[in-house]
Amino acid sequence: MPTTLISDMIPDIQTSTIGNGDISLDNNHSFFDNAYEQASARTSTDTAFDFGGDGTQDDPLPSTDKVGSYQSRDDSSLSSFDFNEFNDISKFKTRMSQQEADDARGNGSLGVTEDTGLSSVSSGQPLDEKENFYDFPLPKLETGQRVDSNDTGSQKLGSAIEVASPAIASFESSTYGGRDAQDDVFYTPKTSIREPSEATPERKASIGLKPVLNTFTPPCDLHRTTQGPAKKRKIDPRPKSSIPSALCPEEYARQGKLAAYSSRLSPYVLHPAEYSLLRGHITQAQVTTYLNIRNGILRLWTRNPMVSVTRQEAAGCARESRYFLLADIAYEWLLRQGYINFGCVEVPITAGPISRAKAKGRRKTVVIIGAGMAGLGCARQLEGLFAQLGDRWTQDGERRPRVVILEGRSRVGGRVYSHPLRTQVPGSLPNGLRNTAEMGAMIITGFEHGNPLNAIIRGQLALHYHRMKDDSRLYDVDGSKVKRRRDALVEKLYNDILERVSVYRTNAPPPQTAEGDKRPIDWGRDPTSDSGKPMSSVEDTGGFIAVLDPLKVPAKSNTVKHIPAGLDKLTGKAHLVTGSTSNAPAAQVAEAMGWKLKQNITQAHSVALDSFVQACDHPTLGGTMDEAIRQYQEVLNVTSQDLRLLNWHHANFEYANAALVGELSLGSWDQDIGNEFEGEHCEIIGGYTQVPRGLWQCPTALDVRFGLTVQSVHYDPGSIGPGGPATVVCDDGEQFEADRVVITTPLGVLKEGSIRFEPPLPDWKSGAIERLGFGLLNKIVLVYEKPFWEEHRDMFGLLNEPELLDSLNQKDYASKRGRYYLFWNCMKISGRPMLIALMAGNAAYQTEDSDTNSLIKEVTNRLARTFAPMKVPAPAEVIVTRWKRDPFARGTYSYMGPKARPGDYDTMALPLGNLHFAGEATCGTHPATVHGAYLSGLRAASEIVEQMIGPIHVPTPLVPVTTRAETVPNTPTSSVGNKNRSESTARLSSRDNRQTQNEDYEASIIGAILSEIGERPIKPGRSGINPFLLYQKDHWFICKAQCDAARKEQSGNGGLKPSKEQVRVALGQMWHNADSETKRPYLEQSTRARELADVLRAEYEKNVAVWDREAARIRREHKAQHPLQPGEGEVFAGKTAIEYGHGRRHRNISSYAEDSDDAD
Repeated sequence: MPTTLISDMIPDIQTSTIGNGDISLDNNHSFFDNAYEQASARTSTDTAFDFGGDGTQDDPLPSTDKVGSYQSRDDSSLSSFDFNEFNDISKFKTRMSQQEADDARGNGSLGVTEDTGLSSVSSGQPLDEKENFYDFPLPKLETGQRVDSNDTGSQKLGSAIEVASPAIASFESSTYGGRDAQDDVFYTPKTSIREPSEATPERKASIGLKPVLNTFTPPCDLHRTTQGPAKKRKIDPRPKSSIPSALCPEEYARQGKLAAYSSRLSPYVLHPAEYSLLRGHITQAQVTTYLNIRNGILRLWTRNPMVSVTRQEAAGCARESRYFLLADIAYEWLLRQGYINFGCVEVPITAGPISRAKAKGRRKTVVIIGAGMAGLGCARQLEGLFAQLGDRWTQDGERRPRVVILEGRSRVGGRVYSHPLRTQVPGSLPNGLRNTAEMGAMIITGFEHGNPLNAIIRGQLALHYHRMKDDSRLYDVDGSKVKRRRDALVEKLYNDILERVSVYRTNAPPPQTAEGDKRPIDWGRDPTSDSGKPMSSVEDTGGFIAVLDPLKVPAKSNTVKHIPAGLDKLTGKAHLVTGSTSNAPAAQVAEAMGWKLKQNITQAHSVALDSFVQACDHPTLGGTMDEAIRQYQEVLNVTSQDLRLLNWHHANFEYANAALVGELSLGSWDQDIGNEFEGEHCEIIGGYTQVPRGLWQCPTALDVRFGLTVQSVHYDPGSIGPGGPATVVCDDGEQFEADRVVITTPLGVLKEGSIRFEPPLPDWKSGAIERLGFGLLNKIVLVYEKPFWEEHRDMFGLLNEPELLDSLNQKDYASKRGRYYLFWNCMKISGRPMLIALMAGNAAYQTEDSDTNSLIKEVTNRLARTFAPMKVPAPAEVIVTRWKRDPFARGTYSYMGPKARPGDYDTMALPLGNLHFAGEATCGTHPATVHGAYLSGLRAASEIVEQMIGPIHVPTPLVPVTTRAETVPNTPTSSVGNKNRSESTARLSSRDNRQTQNEDYEASIIGAILSEIGERPIKPGRSGINPFLLYQKDHWFICKAQCDAARKEQSGNGGLKPSKEQVRVALGQMWHNADSETKRPYLEQSTRARELADVLRAEYEKNVAVWDREAARIRREHKAQHPLQPGEGEVFAGKTAIEYGHGRRHRNISSYAEDSDDAD
């Protein structure tokens, strides 16, 4: 039966017939669909249609005899045409292909890529890896040619271009080069080049400067951009070679701590996996040393993610050579876990050459099912690990394993899909980017605090993005604007209800780990002594802590309560804050908000939810919140508009979770709370699809086999080590033998049972699949010729009526509250006047069964009512998503269902023999997100490598015991010279030891002072405020205008302008001639400032006297309790600079105080 892509049958919207295309969904999730009903009405013979361009045949629909076979083209543009032309399919095929080819050549996207819609991909046929895939012309560069930083194409190309000496820029605060969509200008924040093993003067000078791409050639063999094994040239690392000498220790420590936070790690606490690895090998003091090294390695990566970090650089983060093994362990752990050297970056290849004839056995293969963000992330990470750890295979005579991705569609990205619009407007987006609509993932929920997409999007691919602002406006059902005061009042009530139901949250037990010494880490120093027993033998000494969230919760705080702080309107996600008012009476809290209580209601009246929750076998969040709303209605005068507002927030909740609030687990709905990233929410200009494409193609193309739908997986459930191979069978009969198989298919596909597992999955795995929910969210994309909405707002919302008009019954609002409840203004990311309406909750399921004509009429009427009297035209292009129908998704993203258990996400992630699992539904810390899917791919890659080559080997002893200071080896010339040199070295070593001990001793005193009484009071600034300067500020431009007029009158030349000095002289004359009434306010202001300064100075002198006395006391007590042993050094008798309050010029001691940036 011939296959016809249904999106090729869509008529022009102006012909009064509207169809849907193959589409997807929003916010980190997606769908595929087509106009089933519309196509049914338009054709009349038996033809199989492809709903979504995935190459599979869906339900047969009637068609005409003249309809021929049209090869499946996923992601084809939804070009409209007159229905009469459809009778001649050959004419249609020729016209469309030529038109699209011309458009593609015009914007530089011509190539064998699925999103151009130019080339068909047969089942199992891999794409040509050498074809371009970016949506802009790429510059042709020869090997060794430098890339101009101002060239956007080269910025986007990043590490994909093979150049021997790439232009490198690193980015302060882990903030990579990006672009502000408001003014369409690329910007790069305050930057510096990552310091090489030997910090050159140029590198030192670049720290803190504005971005300038320097011609930097990395050390030989360390940063390679060509394929092939690295040359076996011995490079001896040196201690502190990766620690720039130009940075003071505190600044270096600050950058390392920031790098740790930017990598989802605590700079002060071991990750539980680190603790498990090291607990039997290092002492408590060595935890601090390890953390300093680990933070330093992360600093190298976050400051320039375009260049991989090498083992030599990692070793250079150690301050002594005896810590080289510790640095090597830290490096390999970070490497395997995906904290460094991930994404679209070229990595060195350590594998030696080995011929196929000499290779032992067959080459190992990893098959990944699904080319979404999880599959691509896992494949890219495996390729990188196989390259950087390749010697582990070749030294045993094996070839590096290969990675193959099987994808059912003819494109990459999965639920990340940017659909090209039918009409492309050249020049509407920068650098030839296409006009697209986001069918699936759309929002990046902050780049800061650990989002791995930060390094990929801003640091490696340098994609354009738009920063969103939460400046939404809500409109009521009659089109009137909701008063902001009322909106804020209802939002406070909703957040209070959310806080009250949060007391039923199930808290997971904290993991066991170990904490380093905070003060040396802050000061950028290692402990003076690291002797002692390994951590595993002294776990009962109190040096180990259980950390619930090492990134946000204080290390030893177990009494602070954390609760949701309401929902973010941009994402519908709850945020965690400290403190709670859930124990306060509801009436008292509501009155404090600004609500008026009903008569005879006292402040002691509260909301009681225990009996309701206990009566339910599986209580839900929605049911409990609705009960709280009902009880609040007994206390407050809640109007129908208030209920519409409350249900708008419910709809936003349903958008965030892709589920009805009545289907969310009460105890576990927010089990991922506290892991939110920070920073402004952003959207990718030109399409989110650029991110999975970048992972696919950069730095080299991954082996992706398109059009292969997996039918069954035959695996070995007991294969933890070498084990037996697995077999993946596709629908077309093609089979793939693999040593490891990674399942990245959406949870909806697993729930449906589309893939058969042999043997069947065990109950513990299938139970988690059954208990977790997989929800739905749909979109309606509306493209217009001109905008009629407020262009500066990124979104606006609509309230919805209940089933019964003005009902005060909460149940009457459930079915309609998510219908067009929120509109995204997508002009800045699509380049076209575009709105995307969200269909959440019940409305998402209603969309699946609604015809497009009725949806368009309904949404147009709602918009016309909202923006009256302005006329709202019919949209020029319409796309409707129906993700439930997509056989490769069956929904959008996962959620915690009523019967879900707290550990179900972790259960989903557990491997089963040689079968591994990845995807957003396996990432308990970041479910339902693109970054969560990507992180799950990194985790699966780490598991596979560990099962293939074993866990990280930790040598014993890990840190050799030293009895004397390290000396620098010298080349002997004579016995006398050697003797003199040895004596000199010994004297220098002894002096350095004494100096180091003095510094550490003084640092401990300073730490004791700061921890008890804090910093020394800061001396207030100068007291004088010149009244003339105040007058000059107010009258400068007035005087300048008068001078301009006088100069023009004198010279007759309007181009001559007075100098600043002339204006100042004129101002002085004006002040001198001014009357007392004019001068009085300036004189009074100066007098008040002087009096205030006198008060502040007196207060400072009083406070500093108290501080000095306390500091002297703490110093005496510390010396008495911790006396310096004889021979260890010289006791410093005076005060440090911090105790004097002096700046850098007055400091004589090399300590924390000396390196501080404090000034007078």
